[in-house]
Amino acid sequence: MKKEIRLNAFAMNCVAHQSPGLWTHPRDRTAEYNRLPYWTDLARTLERGRFDGVFLADVLGVYDVFGGSPDAALRNATQTPANDPLLLISAMAAVTENLGFGVTSNLSYEPPYTFARRMSTLDHLTDGRIGWNVVTGYLDSAARGAGKEKQTAHDDRYDVADEYMEVVYKLWEGSWEDDAALRDRARGIFADPAKVHQIRHEGKNYRLDAIHLCEPSPQRTPVLYQAGTSPRGRQFAAEHAECVFMSGPSAKIIAPRVAGIRELAAKAGRNPSEVLMFSMLTIILGRTEAEAKAKYADYRRHVSHEGALTLMSGWTGVDFSTYDLDQQVRHVQNDAGRTAMDNITRADPDRVWTVREVAEHVGIGGIGPVVIGTPEQVADQIEAWFDQTDVDGLNVPFAISPGDFEDISDMLVPELVRRGRYKSAYRPGTLREKLFGANRARLSAPHPAVQYRPRIGARAAE
Repeated sequence: MKKEIRLNAFAMNCVAHQSPGLWTHPRDRTAEYNRLPYWTDLARTLERGRFDGVFLADVLGVYDVFGGSPDAALRNATQTPANDPLLLISAMAAVTENLGFGVTSNLSYEPPYTFARRMSTLDHLTDGRIGWNVVTGYLDSAARGAGKEKQTAHDDRYDVADEYMEVVYKLWEGSWEDDAALRDRARGIFADPAKVHQIRHEGKNYRLDAIHLCEPSPQRTPVLYQAGTSPRGRQFAAEHAECVFMSGPSAKIIAPRVAGIRELAAKAGRNPSEVLMFSMLTIILGRTEAEAKAKYADYRRHVSHEGALTLMSGWTGVDFSTYDLDQQVRHVQNDAGRTAMDNITRADPDRVWTVREVAEHVGIGGIGPVVIGTPEQVADQIEAWFDQTDVDGLNVPFAISPGDFEDISDMLVPELVRRGRYKSAYRPGTLREKLFGANRARLSAPHPAVQYRPRIGARAAE
């Protein structure tokens, strides 16, 4: 039995996102990112295509590594300006019934007490369609914006993240019992105080003495995504994540990362098949092969190579403005993200990248592969990708939006359904139930969150 192919639209509350320069294309609407109609129209398009969700990226800070200033990022709209992604979700949820929302939020600069309330609120308002992509950041400019000299060291950020997860699990899972909110009009009692528990936490990084401000939401803990594939990131994913997003230019790079996280999940006592793997892949479609190739060539004329290198400089912490275009990229390890540098240096020993090749590749769809062709040709390539990598789904960025998502919904999805590889209708329930099955609205053992649920009658969750 072949896996069902899952699709997330990969977007960000900014201009162009992963395809720098493409905002100049006459059919692209991302310059309207700061207007609600753009997002509500996109949500309707994605629900028409039965996308599992929209995966909203985010980054705090500005891409100021390239040239040592934010100028290139500002010229090219390289994920700058970038608005808050969480504020989009209520509007998009209001015009859809099934589309999920995986939203990125950086825990390094957000207190767990207030963040837990924000996510519970969204889980209520979406009827349980919210997910959280857990990130720790990679830009020193974000740390400076938050009053720090520089960001915390890479692996130390994950140590902080482990404790952060403990705190939010206690709030989401341990503060309110399921039947605490009575809504008893006759007696005038809304909530039973005996079933609402004080959360006390004394740790290295966080202290808390409070009840969670929200009654239990449909999922309690949102569906948990994680996007780091460094060794420490993989360990974090194996312990906490339900869905893992990874990027890489080839199946040769993605396949061992998938296998590695599944192995770590098994060692952590979890079912490795229930950690869903999503890889990034850009799709360019045409009714004919010639049409698809012409569309891709048209897109390439709008690529900003400076914008692409600005992105890579931010992702890797390496100033690519100091490199000659034909210079080979060599590995550097620092406290920025690790995955992007590994993708173009040591992840594939048989591939040598020059700076020029990096700029060309990243120009459309970031560091992931691009597949081009008719619906039949693209479906063939996607099926081969699944066979080669063992992923469970795709995070699909765009060259232009919403046009590329319209093409996927109207051309590719019918072909995948015909092959029996894509759902013909949404499953009922929350986002977690749509991904993992009926009666799975909430996390189950052995996930670490479960241990923080209160014992019946307990007055506190420690």
